[in-house]
Amino acid sequence: MIIDAHIHCSGNEKADDVLWALDQAGVDKAVVLAPFLSGCYSMHNGDSLRSANRYLARFIGGHDDRLIGFAVVNPALDNASIDLRDAYELGLRGLKMVPAGWYPYDECALRIYETASELRIPILFHSGIFIDGKSGRYCRPVFFEAIRNYPDLRVTLAHLGWPWSDEANAVGLIDLINGIAPDNSQFRFDISFGAPPAYRLEVLKKAIAVLTPGLLQFGSDVFLPCSGKLIKSRVDDVSALLDQLNIDQKSRQRIMGGTAAAWLGVK
Repeated sequence: MIIDAHIHCSGNEKADDVLWALDQAGVDKAVVLAPFLSGCYSMHNGDSLRSANRYLARFIGGHDDRLIGFAVVNPALDNASIDLRDAYELGLRGLKMVPAGWYPYDECALRIYETASELRIPILFHSGIFIDGKSGRYCRPVFFEAIRNYPDLRVTLAHLGWPWSDEANAVGLIDLINGIAPDNSQFRFDISFGAPPAYRLEVLKKAIAVLTPGLLQFGSDVFLPCSGKLIKSRVDDVSALLDQLNIDQKSRQRIMGGTAAAWLGVK
């Protein structure tokens, strides 16, 4: 099974087209994120995010066997915890957070962690630098250690935290060296985009060696609407890297679907 654990909605996609694209790419299930980077949607406007979450709930309606909806909230805005509860009531079963203007250890973020922990929903965080030049200073992997105060939380740091990938490995390693099985670890890491081509093989090699495939998961980080060819190209890119690293089939299956399945609680 292949799970694409990182796909962005724009607000302009159609469910049938997305499912067709996933079929073309050979992807079985996908985590789709409420729109917050396109059109009328903005991370910095509460009404906009509430509208985005409602849109996503409608979008995945009837397709939740393959599309897993992640709400987006900004903890720095008023009523963010209420908005998360409302999104959960709408059927969204995960949360996307982007530290921008707040740090992962700030009090406003801790309130969201408490709510997410109560609801037992997974969180996908942006980590590492932003490719559009926005400040990445809020997104260093070590800042997410505040998550450990909420032991029921299961989170993913996207992009292996590049350029702080060694730091990301250190954060993820803690559970492993304390004998916690990957499926019960608080942190896992998606290998989407992040490091540019000159670094990708080295970064992935170190991550596999330190974190094991048990804490790594595939994400295309594509923006919908898009073709199945584009999603497939992201799958093929990872496959080529795994070929170069001589990764065995069991480990590939874990990275391409097994880690995310455990994180999401799907079969």
